[in-house]
Amino acid sequence: MTTLNYRHLRYFWAIAHEGGLTRAAERLNLSQSALSVQLQKLEEQLGHQLFDRAGNRLTLTEAGRIALDYADTVFEAGQELVSTLQGRPQTNRQILRVGAITTLSRNFQLAFLSSLIGRKDVELVVRSGTMRDLLGQLEAHEIDVVLANSAAHRDAGTPLRNHLLNQQPVSLVGRPWSKERRFRFPDDLSSVPILLPSLESEIRVAFDRVLERAGIHPVILAEVDDMAMLRLLARESDGVTLVPPIVVRDELESGVLVEHCQIPEVTESFYAIVPKRRFPNALLAQLLASKAPDTLQHRDSVLR
Repeated sequence: MTTLNYRHLRYFWAIAHEGGLTRAAERLNLSQSALSVQLQKLEEQLGHQLFDRAGNRLTLTEAGRIALDYADTVFEAGQELVSTLQGRPQTNRQILRVGAITTLSRNFQLAFLSSLIGRKDVELVVRSGTMRDLLGQLEAHEIDVVLANSAAHRDAGTPLRNHLLNQQPVSLVGRPWSKERRFRFPDDLSSVPILLPSLESEIRVAFDRVLERAGIHPVILAEVDDMAMLRLLARESDGVTLVPPIVVRDELESGVLVEHCQIPEVTESFYAIVPKRRFPNALLAQLLASKAPDTLQHRDSVLR
């Protein structure tokens, strides 16, 4: 059995956290050439390249990200040993890094991650961003999964897998009206103002097609690309708002908002986008597998 050289591992750990050989060499008081040799020895021992090299720039490979997670665990365990013997015990934790696009419902994110929230052995890192930015982080092994309301499309060099988590109806919601007045869709949209998601949203595109076929030209109060802001504006507006009900679940339950009607032919899909990994995140695999078939639909389409 091959014994891991922990000095080499610490050198790799320093390079990864310092962002390159120069700063790591200064921190460790070594020459860059000596540090580079030690890194190569670790890569030879593990049988995997840990960094992609482009000039002076080093970027973690998939194996490098896995190695860094283990290195973090190893050296945190050493710190925990010191803390424990000094009467300050700590708890080792697994890490799941999640990217969520800014237009995704916060309520949906919370529901998806609910089984991990509060676990002392789990550290959740949640980042928001555009689809392009988050897929770039996914490719660079900086996050483990992207939660989105549209499927990812990539080229042959980066195959991705889209897990269809759920599909939700889309509705018009607003403040309560008098019991005598019922919303007539789509006719009332000729006079009742509306708050809409931005044109980049798939539900907005589908909704516009429905209105175009009906010959309706709505009075648009605002177009918003952030579901959290759309939720806040819905509570303040005298008009109606186009959203999946899960976005305003609390307001519907409390009666602050009511669902005036569901929109035929318009649904919002929720996806977990993962890359094809040689070393998949075990915590993410458990999370996806824990969803029962009747509440979690899978569409394992590899996009090439």
